[in-house]
Amino acid sequence: MAKKTSKTQAKASVKAPAEDKERYLEAVGRRKESVARVRLFTKKTGDKFPENKGLISINQKPYQEYFRDLFLQNTIEEPLRKLKSLDRFKGSIKVQGGGLTGQAEAIRLGISRALVLFDSNYRKKLKKFGYLTQDAREKERRKYGLKKARKAPQWAKR
Repeated sequence: MAKKTSKTQAKASVKAPAEDKERYLEAVGRRKESVARVRLFTKKTGDKFPENKGLISINQKPYQEYFRDLFLQNTIEEPLRKLKSLDRFKGSIKVQGGGLTGQAEAIRLGISRALVLFDSNYRKKLKKFGYLTQDAREKERRKYGLKKARKAPQWAKR
């Protein structure tokens, strides 16, 4: 027995966004098997976030807790550091798949793309440092008769 729906029931109600919510820019960064969805929150011109290094959260954890390695932490901060705007943005990032290095590089690409959405003048500087170039290298597929992509079984003459 199929239900009948009227035209008024099928329409979804759209609510106007509240003005008190923070503005954010959203971008996606990818590297190997990692995908990072980056949201950068901005304040009105002139305002700055408090001088706190825990402004970037990854999967609802501070990024220092998620990435224990200092090198990976610096990888994430690089685009903001080059533009001297570490305290101007607050980031909320969801990342999944891959390893830690791939995730860090995916986040760096996502942050760079979001910064370009914020101000198109940032593009030239970020492009110069190579932060807007997606690293397209992927894992090579396994071929039949081999153990891995290129590793062959041990060869015996007799």
